[in-house]
Amino acid sequence: MPEEEEEKPQQPIIVVKKKGGHGGHHGGAWKVAYADFVTAMMAFFLVMWLVTQSDEVKQAVAGYFNDPANYGKMIKGSGVLKGSPAPRTTDPMLEKRNELMLLRKAAQNIKRVMEDNPEITGLRDQVEMTITPRGLRIQLVDKGIEQTFFELGSAKLSQEAKKIIQIIGEELGSLPNDIVVEGHTDRRKYSRKDYTNWELSADRANTARRVLVESGVKDHQLFSVEGYADRFPKILDDPYDERNRRIAILVLIKSESTRYYTDSEELEDIF
Repeated sequence: MPEEEEEKPQQPIIVVKKKGGHGGHHGGAWKVAYADFVTAMMAFFLVMWLVTQSDEVKQAVAGYFNDPANYGKMIKGSGVLKGSPAPRTTDPMLEKRNELMLLRKAAQNIKRVMEDNPEITGLRDQVEMTITPRGLRIQLVDKGIEQTFFELGSAKLSQEAKKIIQIIGEELGSLPNDIVVEGHTDRRKYSRKDYTNWELSADRANTARRVLVESGVKDHQLFSVEGYADRFPKILDDPYDERNRRIAILVLIKSESTRYYTDSEELEDIF
């Protein structure tokens, strides 16, 4: 028998396993791309949510991004999403300028309507309108003896004067602003001892107030009705001048309305 072949030693079997998927080729790049996608979607939905919110919420979000460090202090104790008022983020000076621009437009509307009305040609030129730091000041100024808004020594308006105040009231009633009505006289003494320029100026202011309300001014717009007699003459060097007899209607900007309450809010109740 042939000799048996010498038994060869067995070679070790090596199994090579390849990793599946693309991770072996691309590493973690897909994770970065996915994170960017999620971030973009969050930003998109945040913008879509913000577009549907009220102006208060939008101002609150803007306030946070403008000053995130101090914003928490500003709204401590309040929650914008719970319906509480958002803090003011607008520039007070810019807001004041915008208010004065609206009042200037109101004055232009009043002037245009008066110019188109043929019934008030006699007194139309005696209506003076000026923009002041406090707001819009409208003055109905007497001129001579014939060109007067009220009957001499009386709180009764002429028909032409009433029509002018109605035109003013129709325009001011469309505004949110508070209104002050003032009555002024010259220094001529009233003929009755029991009725002075103080009563006359106050009664004339109240007459103007009633016509303003009848014409569209809301009752809550009326801040005050004041009679000053001859204490604030228009013509400083001649307190007897007829032009000192006038009705002044002051349309206040918001900051002027609120400042009158400041002192009373800070006073301690001692009674």
